[in-house]
Amino acid sequence: MKDRLPIIVTALVLIVLIAVAGSRFDNFVTLRVFMNLIADNAFLGVVAVGLTFVILTGGIDLSVGSMVGLASILIAKGVGAWGWHPVPVFGLTLGIGALLGFGQGLLITKKGLPPFLVTLAGLFLCRGLALNLSKESLQIEHPLFKSLSEWSLALPGKASLTIPGIIFILIVVLLAVVARQTRYGRTVYAIGGSIGSARLMGLPVERTLISTYVLSGVCASLGGILFTLYTSSGNAVSGTGLELDAIAAVVIGGTLLSGGYGSVLGTLLGILTIGVVQTAITFEGTLSSWWTRIVIGLLLLSFMLVQRGIEVAARRNQVG
Repeated sequence: MKDRLPIIVTALVLIVLIAVAGSRFDNFVTLRVFMNLIADNAFLGVVAVGLTFVILTGGIDLSVGSMVGLASILIAKGVGAWGWHPVPVFGLTLGIGALLGFGQGLLITKKGLPPFLVTLAGLFLCRGLALNLSKESLQIEHPLFKSLSEWSLALPGKASLTIPGIIFILIVVLLAVVARQTRYGRTVYAIGGSIGSARLMGLPVERTLISTYVLSGVCASLGGILFTLYTSSGNAVSGTGLELDAIAAVVIGGTLLSGGYGSVLGTLLGILTIGVVQTAITFEGTLSSWWTRIVIGLLLLSFMLVQRGIEVAARRNQVG
């Protein structure tokens, strides 16, 4: 029950927010609004889900936001200025994300460098490369890209789900299974619980740690691809601060920053919570968008207190 408490709290908060918004605004609690919420936050959601695995090990990845910016401008530049087909550009983008994650994971595991500093360096590296490609926003014009951007799955009640939304849902389902139903996922949780114990158990600690940063890099670059599909453009400064939003979603979703506790489903609930707050403020119309930051900040502090309570209780149990 202890490890489920954070996600239960998140679910209850989400239900309360939806109920309050639904009672205040007409047509808020509809399938159409929910699908739009999924589509609007798909790129952030994919980034946050990948980051969940890193945080579960007790690590952090600050490079994900700048990787989104690098991916978006690389796609815009490749398809537009260089005349490449979108498919190989997508493949190159994912490969760069994987390479970045591998390099960061290698430095962290083999050289013993702090994840915060290594990924901060990755943040500056990706942002610098992105700005070197182009300092201006670039529109993406290609028949296939246009089709992918405009296609949507029709649903009841005039609702629809775009390709970024569909990919987000598929990634959540896939990685939720990986986290809970595979040996790799169990190793991630074991490392977060106690890296020393994981080594004594003979688990592949270094290899698993590196793979979590590779996964985070791939998800960040995929988030950049989804961002370009969402906006039909690329911008080197897109994704600025996105790493903080992703961390907030993971923490609000109940994953402990110290590692060992959390879930992909919890991160999904964290994304939905942030999305509901943003949508409700949009429905209000009279409030500044900065109120989203204020509410998310308050939620984040509240969930940090819940996490602290869980950690204290866990230590007492160990002592007892």
